[in-house]
Amino acid sequence: MIRVTVWNEFQHEKENETVRSVYPDGIHMALARGLAGEQVQVRTATLEEPEHGLTQEVLDETDVLLWWGHKAHDQVQDEIVERVKQRVLAGMGLIVLHSGHFSKVFQSLMGTGCDLKWREADEKERIWIVNPAHPIAAGLPEYITLDQEEMYGEHFDIPAPDELVMISWFEGGEVFRSGCTFYRGQGKIFYFRPGHETYPTYHHPQVLQVIRNGVQWAAPSGAAAPVRGHHQPLEPIKSKN
Repeated sequence: MIRVTVWNEFQHEKENETVRSVYPDGIHMALARGLAGEQVQVRTATLEEPEHGLTQEVLDETDVLLWWGHKAHDQVQDEIVERVKQRVLAGMGLIVLHSGHFSKVFQSLMGTGCDLKWREADEKERIWIVNPAHPIAAGLPEYITLDQEEMYGEHFDIPAPDELVMISWFEGGEVFRSGCTFYRGQGKIFYFRPGHETYPTYHHPQVLQVIRNGVQWAAPSGAAAPVRGHHQPLEPIKSKN
């Protein structure tokens, strides 16, 4: 059983009727429903909950954390950001979605500004699978087409991904590294681009399949935690005198 926590700032849905019509229960609930299954246990958390719903107890009981944020990045407490970061370094998986590229958590783990080009023009996005052997690509076609999405374009200010799984092409001509993985400490991170709040992207079956695959990939490996610091020898050391 993989324990997943879906975090969403849950602001647009309360303030914007268009967003509310697409995600009446919030983006987090759409994702939770899309992820639910026999092998996955899902809970949700939002910005306005105490400690943003990410208490130490919740994080300790989370194998993979999904993060969607956009307009309230600056409202996330630094203490909670550090708490999440330390859990990732200790082995918790992290899936950062769409505008979560500007979240404090992602910026801290990347060590860069994570800026990019963007445009809202209701344009087509074609997400190409460039690493079909990767577990996140399991069961997917050669590409995924979204009829309407927000454009993100290069240059994307991130470190070179450890693995590039997907790139996007947009109707206006731009391209973007839209499916990137990173390893930080014992944790695995997957950044997945699509998911603008005014489009039904998180109802798209292939998008949800990508995220389900990402959860399976990002879950902790179960390997023993590394031991660091001063260490006694495993074998007798013969005296050199």
